Amino acid sequence: MDRTNWRLFYAFELPESLRAQIQQHIQKLRNAVPDATASWSRPENIHLTLKFFGNVDQSKVPAISIAAERVVQEFSSIEIAVGQTGVFPRPSRAQVLWIGVEDSRGQLLELQQRLEDEVALEGFLKEDRAFHPHLTIARIRKPEGAKHLAQAHLGMQFTGVPITLRDLILFRSELSSKGSKYTPVSRHGLER
Repeated sequence: MDRTNWRLFYAFELPESLRAQIQQHIQKLRNAVPDATASWSRPENIHLTLKFFGNVDQSKVPAISIAAERVVQEFSSIEIAVGQTGVFPRPSRAQVLWIGVEDSRGQLLELQQRLEDEVALEGFLKEDRAFHPHLTIARIRKPEGAKHLAQAHLGMQFTGVPITLRDLILFRSELSSKGSKYTPVSRHGLER
């Protein structure tokens, strides 16, 4: 394994109460469609991701952190709501189940775009897809049962939860046979 490269991403952590609600939703889905083959997210590993870098040389970590520090100084805490259910790419061929994020004031999108701009100055490519904030709860591994699972997910209510985002965190992701382990590398408080 290459020890000089780290898998990195920027994200916000979620409050414990929201993680508990997500866990209940996942359990209801698993009970409703027990035969579906899906890789379920562990609630403690669910984050609101703003930027995924992939493998990055450790020597670039300070530049990534400084870029985020420049961005967060322009923002105060951000109010969002987490709710609604959805799938990617579409219900008939669902591959990802998610819980939606409502950014009614557009502050989260603005922060994400500023972060993309700042890390681009440090030599990182901008994401070529539009930013659609969401919380991934499952990746569907086999098409058998996928449509039924997607329909169950879309039919279940997920009561909207308002949350306040205060700390943007650079995480290191380490993959193993036991799943992913996420370690905070740097924290950046929204402070304006």
